[in-house]
Amino acid sequence: MKALFDQVSAKCSQITTQKYSTSFSLGIKFLSPTIRPAIFAIYGFVRLADEVVDSFHEYDRKGLLVQLREETYAALENKISLNPIINSFQQTVHQYQIDVELIEAFLDSMEMDLDKQVYTKQLYDKYIFGSAEVVGLMCLKVFCNGDANEYNHLRHSAMKLGSAFQKVNFLRDIKADHFELGRMYFPNMDFNCFTEEDKALIEQEIKAEFDEALNGIVKLPRCAKKGVYLAYIYYKSLFRKIQEIPAKHIMEKRVRVPDFQKALLMLNTFFVPQAPERLSTNVG
Repeated sequence: MKALFDQVSAKCSQITTQKYSTSFSLGIKFLSPTIRPAIFAIYGFVRLADEVVDSFHEYDRKGLLVQLREETYAALENKISLNPIINSFQQTVHQYQIDVELIEAFLDSMEMDLDKQVYTKQLYDKYIFGSAEVVGLMCLKVFCNGDANEYNHLRHSAMKLGSAFQKVNFLRDIKADHFELGRMYFPNMDFNCFTEEDKALIEQEIKAEFDEALNGIVKLPRCAKKGVYLAYIYYKSLFRKIQEIPAKHIMEKRVRVPDFQKALLMLNTFFVPQAPERLSTNVG
């Protein structure tokens, strides 16, 4: 009967993903059906931790995060958890040999969000790695399905994609992060006096990471390429909307991509760029 519980667990992760993120769920639809449950499991776990630190303010968030960490490590050791989301996550970790160090780094970054703080460059880099880049690496483990050479070759691009996504989220959510949660992620920035030059510096950094990420996306296995590319063009669309907003107005509203534009973006998955080496072999 463990198989039935595992099916229920996987469904819980899927429902969690679909309820919390329509855009991410859309990207998963364009992945191969064989890897969708694993990506749902990763997102479900990540979302669970994120909700603890961002939403459960009327509860003991620190205690809940400690409990989540302990339950996760116990599940990894015992290969089962009575928490369905953790159970489906531990299955994915074992099946795709996801490094425990990635999980530790992620939970460490979540812990950093428990306290109000202004981020130095060192803390910023640590937070970006743990909160975003390692999530990209977890997904890459699934995409590569045990191919260590492919994983190592695409590792840098996966990290850059996760970083770009996170920094776009930071710009989009400045108002909530800064004024409601007391967080100042971007180092050496004063959002009480946020200038066009400040905004341009951040945008240049994000654009460079998007460019590096695309170099890896075009080389992804077929099972993952369309889904990841859809997420990429969605975030690029979100990023372009943010670029159009003057710095003095960046905190006035949360930028989003309308549903009809998301539908149009899906059409672009039929024109995923090919890897340069593949293009060269097709010439002539």
